[in-house]
Amino acid sequence: MGIIKVENIRVFAYHGCLMEEAKIGSDYRVDLEVEADLQNSAKTDNLSDTVDYVFLNRVIKEEMAVASQLLETVAKRILNRIFKEDHMVTKATVCVSKLNPPIGGDVARVTIKMSDTRKK
Repeated sequence: MGIIKVENIRVFAYHGCLMEEAKIGSDYRVDLEVEADLQNSAKTDNLSDTVDYVFLNRVIKEEMAVASQLLETVAKRILNRIFKEDHMVTKATVCVSKLNPPIGGDVARVTIKMSDTRKK
């Protein structure tokens, strides 16, 4: 087994329960960690034998572009797509952070973290 991390993906998106958030948008940070068997790709040196982190980045950007009220909804969509579109991933953890959230205080970010494992 092995781990691939794609960290500190910066995205501007329109998520939130407040009407203002849907209109003006916010900055977000997404961090992703996936587990997969990387032994074969380490031997073959072929991209087709591993999890392509360009694919992972694309999924995150596409799902972040779909407005949602809750970050949990966005995180679950990201996980669902990864498991659906890449058979090598056995476990994934995604963190979605809203930077400078409008919650009436000096808060750097609010983060939700969600994990899932491939169903057999």
